[in-house]
Amino acid sequence: MILEETYNTKTTDSAEEVYDTVYEPPCTLLDTPMHYCPGCYHSLVHKLMMEVVDEMQIQEQVVGVAPVGCAVFAYEYMDIDMQEAAHGRACAVATAVKRLMPEKYVFTYQGDGDLAAIGIAETIHAINRGENFLIVFVNNAVYGMTSGQMAPTTLPGMLSTTTPTGRDTSFYGQPIKVAELMAQLPGAYYVTRQAVNSANAVRKTKKALLKAFQYQQENKGTCLVEIVSNCPSNWKMTPVECISFINEQMLPVFPVGDIKVPKL
Repeated sequence: MILEETYNTKTTDSAEEVYDTVYEPPCTLLDTPMHYCPGCYHSLVHKLMMEVVDEMQIQEQVVGVAPVGCAVFAYEYMDIDMQEAAHGRACAVATAVKRLMPEKYVFTYQGDGDLAAIGIAETIHAINRGENFLIVFVNNAVYGMTSGQMAPTTLPGMLSTTTPTGRDTSFYGQPIKVAELMAQLPGAYYVTRQAVNSANAVRKTKKALLKAFQYQQENKGTCLVEIVSNCPSNWKMTPVECISFINEQMLPVFPVGDIKVPKL
């Protein structure tokens, strides 16, 4: 909501109270009716990304790639050039875009079912080659769009539609820590995991996204920003309960912080 600079309200002596504008949405964030589930953090991540694009004044130079999953609707909200990719193929498409137009800022916007399952091969090979683009990885520990099946990131014991009694690690293995895995590859330039479940976490996530876009100017390799997120519908929780679940369950498994940073 935009607070107008002046706003008429009840005052004494017929005087006008004057308010300052404290926030305006980025101009690159389209005024589109929200279709995400109530409390979903995708909309917040969209806002942070477009704030960075606005602040860097690179709207005309950015190309985003969104594959199948909840991430596919990113192009409905971001007023930039976007390219849709098949499920799991965002990094392959981003590689082509960046190689054909190396002057562009290129990013993928992917969920954990897409990136860490069907797209894990494309992700690993793109980072191993050091492709010069940004991967934004939204980790909510489930397949969000397709009814909440177990994802590679689903926590031990966590309920899902395909693990109704909880993820059994003796059968399914441990959740994949994508950021730590990708940071080992020589082509990874900047790898960090952040979250958006508190005001302070939101500020740190925006700072990480800004750094990642800026590092792309140096043409040193791939940047990966993993963002620990939520899925109220498939977690069967209220948005407030999701915050507690992230703090108490998600972050011990997926701790936030920089994992690989450029050497000075």
